[in-house]
Amino acid sequence: MSVHARVAQELHQRITVIEPPSGWKMLNWRELWAYRELLWVLTARDVKVRYKQTALGVGWAVLRPFLTMVIFSVVFGQLAKLPSDGFPYPVFVYAGLLPWTFFAAAIGASGQSVVGSSHLVSKVYFPRLIIPLASVGAGLMDLLISTCIFLAMMAWYSVPLTWNLLAAPLLLFAVVFAALGIGTLLSALTVAYRDFTHVTPFLVQVWMYITPVIFPLSLVPEQWRWVMYANPITGIVEGFRWAFLGKPLDPMGLAISLGASVAVFVVGVAYFQKVERQFADVI
Repeated sequence: MSVHARVAQELHQRITVIEPPSGWKMLNWRELWAYRELLWVLTARDVKVRYKQTALGVGWAVLRPFLTMVIFSVVFGQLAKLPSDGFPYPVFVYAGLLPWTFFAAAIGASGQSVVGSSHLVSKVYFPRLIIPLASVGAGLMDLLISTCIFLAMMAWYSVPLTWNLLAAPLLLFAVVFAALGIGTLLSALTVAYRDFTHVTPFLVQVWMYITPVIFPLSLVPEQWRWVMYANPITGIVEGFRWAFLGKPLDPMGLAISLGASVAVFVVGVAYFQKVERQFADVI
């Protein structure tokens, strides 16, 4: 073999081919943790932008669920006479609005988050999943403020607290988990199909009326309740009422909703990571 042939063979053996990963990727928790400071910065940015140049500021975190509760109490509690499982209707509906308002705001914000951060996506590398995650986290302050108002309402209506309240942090984690899964999926779909900019608000509006926020689950025939629990947020809404009001809880129904949340999270994150390498090209 000639000298040139040997040199060519050695060079060929040392060539390293770098190709983009293909297929579905697992969630890289270590990489997310490495960028935790960026997550905090983006979350703080979203909180500031939400209330920037507003007269009431964080007061909107109180007004939105409170005024919604008042309207629902008048329309559905007083006029439609919907039952409330023995609790005052304002307290009953507000207990459902706590997780629902956070969930709806979180998936709405995270669904538009990647498109809204196009200036970052096209210039700097970081785990793109941080963007919808920050949008979901920004709503936690609103949820905390709304919870304080709800506790004051319970005292006003003389609704006693129970030891079930200790489970509230777990239910909070569950609603964040569900919102992140659906919001991540919507954010990836919105990049590819801008129709979801208009679909998401309509989806949220319809979704509320198939979730037991304004009506008790006891109105649904027992043989069909498993269909309601297939909705990831149904079990969480019922869980909040169990934690705050002491309302009976269906453990199997909660398990079905949590299972649906896990399934949506896995699908949402997997799809997001599959298509995120294309974001900079199409955004």
